[in-house]
Amino acid sequence: MITCLVICLASFQLFSQEHLPHATDYKHFYTTKTLVVLEDNPFCEYNYKIKEAVEENWKATAYEFISIDEFQKKKHERNYSFLVTSTVTFNKDKTNAQYHFLSLVLGGPAEEIGNMPDLCSIPLSYVNVDEATYIYKLSSIVEFMQNHIALVNKNPEIITENILKYYNKNSAETKYKTLYLLKDELSSEINTLAKISKVYSGKVKLVTADEIEEAIRNKNSQVIFLHKVGPEHTKSKARCFKILIGASDAKFYYFDFHMVKGNEADGFLKSDFKKID
Repeated sequence: MITCLVICLASFQLFSQEHLPHATDYKHFYTTKTLVVLEDNPFCEYNYKIKEAVEENWKATAYEFISIDEFQKKKHERNYSFLVTSTVTFNKDKTNAQYHFLSLVLGGPAEEIGNMPDLCSIPLSYVNVDEATYIYKLSSIVEFMQNHIALVNKNPEIITENILKYYNKNSAETKYKTLYLLKDELSSEINTLAKISKVYSGKVKLVTADEIEEAIRNKNSQVIFLHKVGPEHTKSKARCFKILIGASDAKFYYFDFHMVKGNEADGFLKSDFKKID
């Protein structure tokens, strides 16, 4: 598998937005054609994986794959929506850490991507973290985004600044399935089955990335996997995002984040297990 640093992704800057999308934005989305922005670097596996993910899952709108240059030319047209990677910083984070997100935005008059109506953004990784940490989960992320837009379109009252926490209502369902977890994505206080069993009563299996990818490919309805976004071995330390996703339907069962500092390690914590138990 060819991998490269995520720095090869589009360097569009998307600061945490101070305004929320409107219900009319979600309705308008279904009148657009979705343009999927590919990367210029031919050595990134991202282009192959995003094409595969969209071709397998995208049914909400017509779509087309375009270059970054084409995005710059077409971003002002309201009849387009864009699935695009962006570099994100958070205004309230003093660390100035940068993350790569996958974002679904609407075309319009805005000059900067951070001002385009953002219908859904999912963290992929920190900047400078190898794409291998998330690339095998890209299909589920794309499928979730499509499902999320449909959900919000039908239930616009759930639009909030922290809209992804809406899915925490599903957390109790984790005990009826098996959590597939990578050992190195767990904090040291909870990185063995024996330690986990003391705080979580559900089924857990420590697996490899290949096993998670296989579960996603086979649409295994009994598997929930962790999508963890942390600094890994980079010098940056800020947020650690934790998302539990169903392998069969890309359903979110849990979304949270913590700041990496002190005992709050770069990984799924004992407190996370307690929250979903």
